Amino acid sequence: MGGQRRHIGVAERRTRLALRHRLAGTARAAAPEEVAGSLVALHGTDPATVYLAVGARLADSGKTVGEVERALYEDRTLVRMHGMRHTVFVFPTGLAAVVHSSTGLAIAAKARAGLIKDMTTGSDGRLTEEWLTEVETSALAALARRGQATVNELTRDEPRLREQFTYGAGKNYESPHTVSSRLMRVLGVEGRVVRGRPLGAWTSSQFRWAVAPPHPELAPAEAQSELLGRWLAACGPATEADLKWWTGWKVTDVRRALSAAGAVAVSLDDGVTGYVADGDTGPVAGPAEPWAALLPGLDPTAMGWQERDWYLAPSLRDPLFDRSGNVGPTVWWNGRVVGGWAQRASGEIVWRLLDSDGVGRDARAAIEVEAARLSAWVGTTRVTPRFRTPLERELTSA
Repeated sequence: MGGQRRHIGVAERRTRLALRHRLAGTARAAAPEEVAGSLVALHGTDPATVYLAVGARLADSGKTVGEVERALYEDRTLVRMHGMRHTVFVFPTGLAAVVHSSTGLAIAAKARAGLIKDMTTGSDGRLTEEWLTEVETSALAALARRGQATVNELTRDEPRLREQFTYGAGKNYESPHTVSSRLMRVLGVEGRVVRGRPLGAWTSSQFRWAVAPPHPELAPAEAQSELLGRWLAACGPATEADLKWWTGWKVTDVRRALSAAGAVAVSLDDGVTGYVADGDTGPVAGPAEPWAALLPGLDPTAMGWQERDWYLAPSLRDPLFDRSGNVGPTVWWNGRVVGGWAQRASGEIVWRLLDSDGVGRDARAAIEVEAARLSAWVGTTRVTPRFRTPLERELTSA
């Protein structure tokens, strides 16, 4: 970009977040597909996060569970699969090929090589690469016949999936690994299987598996450009560090994709360089009214950037994050995190302010409305985050 770079300050970044992440009241979505498309990806490591993230952004949150299940398991317009940073996400099904080719291929190759090495050395050569090929071919055929299946069901069709090998023999982390658990993960990152319906309610972490829907094979560089362009449209401006962290790519891949996508450099506060999608340098009008939101642990907005000071004060990190860097449930007011929330065993939704600057009576009333809206659609279901944080634990124990 020639000449002086456009400057995008914190206020405009928060406005973009409010609108593009469907958090302002006027920007809420009509369906889960709209939410996922706007955010590019919904974190799926904790199954409840998908529903809670969608519910916070739907105009009619009472339809959250039914609509998400329809999209995931009936219409198949959303798919749960491995993506960036070897993490499980929920994507629009049309984006599966882009995610697989841009991030999954390299991860898959490493995962398969690791399985073969661990399996062959950990079984004294009894289990070979050729043996694994036979087993996975048989398992995939059985899965196709069943439509969806648990690992236990597949082992009845292909008993060799129960075979074990020793991982880390002679090391302090030595442990038995079962072929089935490792193989299904490899097939997942290879884009050959996806998660199906859970065994229990929508909060369950136990899933069936299904054969992945067919998708075209894209050139990795083309797919990286497409994914990065979509993400910048949702989350730009973002720094190079943000992009490297979110994608899990090498910095050379990030820079190549930025160029290929026609990303435009802009200036952020403190002289930092950020990037926006091609054609996205114009000013953005703000939401008509202030807004509040209760977002779940691992929400894609709270976890969207590596550099978070513009929406989350550094002093809030200790109570709101676990030791691995996973964010817990957060309370938002007008584009910044101001506290956290939790659900007690009684079902009550409770919240606490951690940053009260600019959070007056109207803000507190708006947060209470969101807490009541969340409580109404969650109903009798009890939700405990998979990655618990200090504030969430404190609120639930009070």
